[in-house]
Amino acid sequence: MKFVVCINHVPDTESKVKIGSDGKTIDKAGVNYILNPYDEFAIEAALRLKEKLGGETIALSLGGDANKETIRKALAMGVEKAVLLKDDSVRDSYSVAFALAEELKRLSPDCIFFGKQSIDYYDEQIPGLVAEFLGLPSVSVAVKLDVESGKVVCEREIEGGHEVVETKLPAVISAQKGLNEPRYPSLKGIMSAKTKPIEERQPAACPPKVEVVAMSKPPGKQPGKIIGTDAGSVPELVRLLHEEAKVI
Repeated sequence: MKFVVCINHVPDTESKVKIGSDGKTIDKAGVNYILNPYDEFAIEAALRLKEKLGGETIALSLGGDANKETIRKALAMGVEKAVLLKDDSVRDSYSVAFALAEELKRLSPDCIFFGKQSIDYYDEQIPGLVAEFLGLPSVSVAVKLDVESGKVVCEREIEGGHEVVETKLPAVISAQKGLNEPRYPSLKGIMSAKTKPIEERQPAACPPKVEVVAMSKPPGKQPGKIIGTDAGSVPELVRLLHEEAKVI
């Protein structure tokens, strides 16, 4: 069987992000990039299924040369092959999904894995869009899964609980935290990842549907007020909560 994991190269949440000079993108200077954390659950899921059922695993990513660092992390975890759709242009979710879907048609996998979302924009659109482009069933926010006899059974998170769904392969699955415990790359895996080839391909062109007009940081937190220190301050506190904060 062939398992493909689509992975993303994202800013570390601990990095201090600044708006770029164009006012539409972030300034990448000094920003540390990492493998999208949700994608680690997707990689682990693919590796476990490969170990159980046999076959191969492939990491697929779209972006510039910097994405190779993230791809190497996936290879160090145990993924055998990697494909980089090399593109430094700015793409929206639709055009990213279209390019991934076109490459997935060529790879023809039995199962496609994503992290449930990317921590840079949190829009959770890519897995569903890719499934739609490919005409495949899609299971999102999976916290348990099992594949047997050409079908996949998943337990997924829904509002207020979990539900169990079953579908046939090939399918698109997005992994949620709790699906598994991602393995740490071994020293042997890290050394091996340095020599594994990364196939570079030109992604399919697709005009974006959405344009970022402007990017800005949220307003700073306003200084607090000390109304008083005894019960006599309660009426004034209630008035301010009602008239200024408008929360009551």
